Amino acid sequence: MIVTRTPLRVTLGGGGTDLPSYYREHGGFIFAMGIDKYMYLMVNRPVSDALVRVRYSRSEAVTRPAELEHELARAALLEHGVRDRIEVSSMADLPGGTGLGSSGAYLVGLLSALWRGSGRDATRRELAEEACRLELDVLGKRVGKQDQYMAAFGGLTVLEIARDGEVAVRRVELGAGAVDTLVANTHLYYTGVRRSASDVLRDQDAALARGRRLAGRPEPDSVVAESLHGIRELGHRILSAIEAEDMDAWGRLLHEHWEHKKRLSRRVSLSGVDELYEHVRSEYGVLGGKIAGAGGGGFLMLYAPAGHDRLERFMESRGMPRLRYSLAPAGVEVVADLRGGNGWSLTDAAGAAGAAGAADKAGAAGADDTVGATVATVATSPAGGAPARGGADH
Repeated sequence: MIVTRTPLRVTLGGGGTDLPSYYREHGGFIFAMGIDKYMYLMVNRPVSDALVRVRYSRSEAVTRPAELEHELARAALLEHGVRDRIEVSSMADLPGGTGLGSSGAYLVGLLSALWRGSGRDATRRELAEEACRLELDVLGKRVGKQDQYMAAFGGLTVLEIARDGEVAVRRVELGAGAVDTLVANTHLYYTGVRRSASDVLRDQDAALARGRRLAGRPEPDSVVAESLHGIRELGHRILSAIEAEDMDAWGRLLHEHWEHKKRLSRRVSLSGVDELYEHVRSEYGVLGGKIAGAGGGGFLMLYAPAGHDRLERFMESRGMPRLRYSLAPAGVEVVADLRGGNGWSLTDAAGAAGAAGAADKAGAAGADDTVGATVATVATSPAGGAPARGGADH
């Protein structure tokens, strides 16, 4: 068995500018943070039969990958030429549909395990680009490039996305005290509402494609386009504030970000959240906030420089418990390779061609490190981050 662990993420600035509908015209900018809440993938080759089994919140057993309903697993297994005799199980610290990039974490974690099973470890860039291609091109999902790259790289990371889709990755280094302040003051509260990011992002994509045609090109919806321009510009300002370790400035910019974000789609906010948000700003010292991810559910992010316990008690009384988290300094990892004497490999007669094809498509490795670290046992998350009892939603 091969076990991978992949961090979820929170977006600090630039969210929404990583979609092709935006970056192909203007370029995208993302500043995000990997957190110590993880997606776990376990991949094994059973010896008893040749079925393809995928276990998540459901359980599937089929004769070949093309029959799978789980589209991410189906795409990854087909990409790597796996024809039969494979078992994939997933678990997660948090449910899917909560705005923290769980789908991207699932796919990157599975691809990392498949690469290890094929005889080599892919680079982080290879994993991110392969996951982006599968989601955007093969499956045609209306998603961006942030989740796949953050799953692969983790940490405090800046993504500069060129109009041709090329992604430049830069790690942001802060002192330990600054990271502690950022995490302590930036609260996450679970709303209890789950949603598909694609449903929310569909409105953004449609708005950017809508409008009259000029010189044979669609003129994007001015409200959505201008909001995204503002979000990208705020992303740069947020990065500058956090690099300067001015965390209260980050909190105030977060409020500006939310005002822009709400204009992207009527699905972004939730019933009652705007009223709650204004209340905690006026009564509990909150400087800024937003719904994490694409919006529409999941976690409410609030920045409060003081009065944390009081704010936490109030939010708890409203049915929104606080999520305790820390920075995840690394992206996806192979945390256990337990094949031992069994020695199975995906590069047998059934899988060699697919693995070779995936290698060709992944592109040049560049200077990115490979996902090669393996520990003897699967490490658990710090307090508050034990894996969920059931299978992951993805």
